[in-house]
Amino acid sequence: MIVLEFKAKGKTTQYAAIDEAIKTAQFVRNKCIRYWMDNRGVGQKELYRYNTALRAEFPFVKALNSHACQVSVEWAYSSIARFYDNCKRQVPGQKGYPKFKKNCRSVEYKTSGWALSETRKQIIFTDKKGIGKLKLKGTWDINFYQIEQIKRVRLVRRADGYYVQFVIKIESQVDVKPTGKTIGLDVGLKEFYTDSNGYSEPNPRFYRKGEKRLKSRQRRVSRKKKGSTNRKKAINRLGRVHLKISRQRQEHAKRVARCVIQSNDLVAYEDLRIKNLVKNHCLAKSINDAGWYQFRKWLEYFGVKFGRITVAVNPAYTSQNCSNCGTVVKKSLSTRTHSCKCGFELDRDWNAAINILNLALGTTGHVGTWILNPNASGDSTSTQAGVILFGQVESMNEESSRL
Repeated sequence: MIVLEFKAKGKTTQYAAIDEAIKTAQFVRNKCIRYWMDNRGVGQKELYRYNTALRAEFPFVKALNSHACQVSVEWAYSSIARFYDNCKRQVPGQKGYPKFKKNCRSVEYKTSGWALSETRKQIIFTDKKGIGKLKLKGTWDINFYQIEQIKRVRLVRRADGYYVQFVIKIESQVDVKPTGKTIGLDVGLKEFYTDSNGYSEPNPRFYRKGEKRLKSRQRRVSRKKKGSTNRKKAINRLGRVHLKISRQRQEHAKRVARCVIQSNDLVAYEDLRIKNLVKNHCLAKSINDAGWYQFRKWLEYFGVKFGRITVAVNPAYTSQNCSNCGTVVKKSLSTRTHSCKCGFELDRDWNAAINILNLALGTTGHVGTWILNPNASGDSTSTQAGVILFGQVESMNEESSRL
């Protein structure tokens, strides 16, 4: 699946209709969550029936396309199933109890409720919400794909306008020649990452650089009267700054991940749990600013696309162990140089990157499925170790994706 995004151009009344469609989708989802809370044990089929009752009871729900309402039911059940799955697996801490959505920003259609123009420069929404025809602005060429390949259409509201996303079913694998190289990556806060060859990618720190402007915009929001038009405008300007920083971080992670994957046959990295790391309030801002999760997500995406091996290894003691003799050399975060009794001295992150690569080549690893599919098979082994790994030996143990 790939997602093509276009900027949607329309009239003010059309934007208001999009907002109404988004609110309706939010209403259906929240009502399904409430129905589940009042009737524990109901499944997805019961929620679909409840959605039919909502369409009969509320005219504004019936005005929204029936498939869009079904997607809202699926979103609700997805949060419920995730909660049950976390309870079954005894995930430590909070289990993700389903919550009501306060500010949804998108509505999703399936294969009905919309139609493309002959030139495919406009999209027409045919339900009774009154959205009508929207112009599509973007660099993607949607004429390249058949209508049958478009499985979902999303309307997304952001601080800088409205967007239309097309979810297209297509195989996006690219055949590339082997490079004969393997690499280990150690992500950090001082440097974005340090690889096993000693190269360090600078950390751009987009949030830190834009923090002064964010504070200024936040002060302007605080000075405005609650509920006023000027406050809404100030909030929108603040949202645009946040959106710019988010896009900068996303594009940086995508660009760097693509370069790393194209240059190596095997990429090893730490299996970090960012949710646990950000509990350290002294480092939470810097960790979120680095964007490790996005970087890993794009590494695994491009690994599948270009047919490369991506291995996530256990991060325990990768910074403490000596990559030369294996001795544990304890050091604090402030100690940036690894110095061992065997006489081996190296930068701390470089030493960790070598350890990560050695673990990927010699021990059991998790092969690039955690981000793309959290419920995929979990114990793949790097048993075909060598100069180049073209394949991966996997067990037949599968976890159920849903209860």
